[in-house]
Amino acid sequence: MTPAIAPPLLAIALEDVEKRYPNGTLANSGVSFTVAAGEIHALVGENGAGKSTVMKMLYGLERPTAGILRIHGRPVDFRHPGDAIAAGVGLVAQHLNLVPSLTVAENVVLGHEPRRAGGRLDRAAAAARVRALVEQSGLAVDPAATVASLPVGVRQRVEILKVLHRGARTLLLDEPTAVLTPPETATLFATLRQLAAAGRTILVITHKLDEVKALAGGVTVLCQGRVTGSARMAELDEGALSHLMVGGDLPPPPPRRTARTRPAPRVVARGLGYVDDDGAIRLRDVGFDVAPGEILGIAGVEGNGQDVLARLLSGAAIPGAGDARLDGRVFTGLSPRAVRAQGVAVVTEDRLHDGAAPTLSILDNLLATRYAHPPLSQRGLIDRGTARRWAQAVIDGFGVRAAGPHQPMGALSGGNMQKLILAREIADAPAFLVASQPTRGVDIAAASALHSRLAALRDQGAAILLISADLDELLALSDRIAVLYRGRIVARFAAGAVDAQTLGLHMTGLGPSVDGGDHDAVA
Repeated sequence: MTPAIAPPLLAIALEDVEKRYPNGTLANSGVSFTVAAGEIHALVGENGAGKSTVMKMLYGLERPTAGILRIHGRPVDFRHPGDAIAAGVGLVAQHLNLVPSLTVAENVVLGHEPRRAGGRLDRAAAAARVRALVEQSGLAVDPAATVASLPVGVRQRVEILKVLHRGARTLLLDEPTAVLTPPETATLFATLRQLAAAGRTILVITHKLDEVKALAGGVTVLCQGRVTGSARMAELDEGALSHLMVGGDLPPPPPRRTARTRPAPRVVARGLGYVDDDGAIRLRDVGFDVAPGEILGIAGVEGNGQDVLARLLSGAAIPGAGDARLDGRVFTGLSPRAVRAQGVAVVTEDRLHDGAAPTLSILDNLLATRYAHPPLSQRGLIDRGTARRWAQAVIDGFGVRAAGPHQPMGALSGGNMQKLILAREIADAPAFLVASQPTRGVDIAAASALHSRLAALRDQGAAILLISADLDELLALSDRIAVLYRGRIVARFAAGAVDAQTLGLHMTGLGPSVDGGDHDAVA
C-alpha cells in the first residue's frame, strides 16, 4: 500500500475574502487562494485589480468585510500591523521607509530596540543582533553604514532585515524591483530563494512577466477584484502565463526604428549643472541632443540626478550652470508656464504629488494645462459642456476605466491615472516631451498602451526624453541611451548596440566611461 502524501502546510489562505469600502467601492470579492509554506508566490493583475488591497488585509492595514484569512492554519483578524507582525507577517513596501541619517543597525531595530538599564539604546547589542541576522540571512549589509550612503538595492536588503528582525516567517513584497538594476534584481532574487529554502514564505506583487517566470513557484491572477486564475508555474508556458496575466494577447511592441540619417537636433542641452540647498552637486556638465522623431533614453539608479534633470527641463528648478534650447530658444530657467508655452510637456515621476490633484475630478485634472484653450474656453470662461465632452472622449480614446469625467482622479488605479496624465501632456502635440518613469507601477497591458502612445508621438516628429529605471522599456523604445551616474553622463549607446547587463554595470559605476564628451556620438 502506497503511503499517503501529506499536503503541504499552508502559510497563507484566503477563503471568499471580500473588501468593500465605506463609500461602496468593492475592491475584492470572493477572493480565495493559498500559498504553501516555503513557497515564493506571485500575485499579478492589472492596475486596480485589488492586489494591494489583499496585501493590506494580510498586513492589518485594512480589514476584510467578509471571508476568512488564515496564517499558518489559524484564522486571523488583524486590526493593525502590530497584530500581523505578532503573527509573523512582514511587509516590504514598494517605497522604502528608512531613516537616511541613521545606520543600518539603527534602522533595523527601530521600534524594537535593545535597551540598556535606564532605557537607553544599547547600540552594541543592536549592531551585534544585526550582524547575526546578516550572517543567518545572507543579506550582505554593513550594520555600521549610514543608510544615506547606500545604493537602492542595498537599502532594500535593510528593509528585508527589518521584517526578519521582527520575526517574520511570511514576507509580503510589493513591486520589489521597481527601482533596481539588473544586477541588483538578480541579487534580490537569490536572497529571496535562499529565504524560501530556509522555510520562509514570500508573496510578491509584480507586473513583470519575466520576474514571475524566474522567481515564482505559483501564481494567482486578480481581475476587477476577483481571482481569475491560479496555477503552478511548472504547468504554464510563456504564452499561457501572458494570457493569464492580461486576459488576452498583448499587442506587439512598437517597431524599432530603422537606421536613418539623424536630422538636426531639436533639443540641445549643454553644461547643465545643479547644486542643492545643502551644497551637494546633483548634476555636473550634463549635455545631450534630441532630434525630432527621436527618443533619447536616460538610464540610472534612482538618486543619481534623473529627478533633478527632469525638474530643470520642466521649469520646476533653475540650473546653476548651462542651459537647454528647443528649436534654438533657451527654455531652462523659465517658469513652468513659460516652459510649456515654448512647447515642452512633462510626465512627472511622482504622479500622485506632482502630476495630478487626486481630490479633484478627472475633468479638472485634464483642464489643468488647457483651461484657457479654445474651444474649451470662450471669452475667459470654461465651456463646461464642451470640456465635459472632450474629457469623455479622452477617457474613451485612451481606454481609461472610469465612471466618467467627474470621478475623482485619486479613485483611479495607477495605470488609469497614468494614461490620463499622458493624454493631458500630449493633447497639444508638444515639440518636446520629458517622460519620467512613465510606466512605473502599471500593469503590462497599460504599459503596452502607453508605449504605443509614446511611439506615436515620436512618429509625429516630437523629441522625447525618456527617463526610466525599466531597462527593458528603454531598450524597446529608445533610439539612443545615455547613463547618468552621480550626476554625470558616463556612457552613451545606440539602443540596438547595448544590453541590460551592460547598462546595469554603468548605472552602478562599474563600467568604463564611454562618454567622451561628444553629445552625438554613440559607443
